[in-house]
Amino acid sequence: MDSMEKLWEEFESWLKKHYVHGFDDLQKPATDQQIAELESVLCVKLPEVFVAFLRVHNGQGEEAGWLIDGSLLLSTDNIVSEWTVWNDLLRDGTFDGGKSEPDKGVKTDWWNPKWIPFTHDGSGNHLCLDLDPDEGGTLGQVITMWHDDFERHVLSTSFGEWFTDYVSGVVSGTYVYNDEYDAIVNADNI
Repeated sequence: MDSMEKLWEEFESWLKKHYVHGFDDLQKPATDQQIAELESVLCVKLPEVFVAFLRVHNGQGEEAGWLIDGSLLLSTDNIVSEWTVWNDLLRDGTFDGGKSEPDKGVKTDWWNPKWIPFTHDGSGNHLCLDLDPDEGGTLGQVITMWHDDFERHVLSTSFGEWFTDYVSGVVSGTYVYNDEYDAIVNADNI
């Protein structure tokens, strides 16, 4: 069993004890066809660790609250949908002249077509895979992309590291299920 499957098992075990409805909302594995279509639409080659993640669960449905720190875990279809919204705005010139103020290693674009959203909070904010890092960055690093904030933060140098840290945070109590929000959130924010 590979490490991604082990991480998912650890997260699933926690969900079964603390948030069964969230566990039940996890989707079936993404198929090879869904992954190929995702890469084709996005014009990217996804990091293998992210592909392995999708091959366990293709995001979550929309029946439960959010599983990733107050955000929905996107399926391949929802990744395309969110990415398309941002790229349509880019193509329409909405971001002409707009620059972000990112951490070192992230380009100063307001939006970059090689930022691949994998979460969504319902307000235009995402965690993204950065497949076009700036000098000093790492291909596949995980960054924040808030729709109305100039800052872009590097949360982790890789998706695998990010998911490992998140699952560890859930298991240790840094993140908890909050009934009021019907979501897993940072315990410090409740």
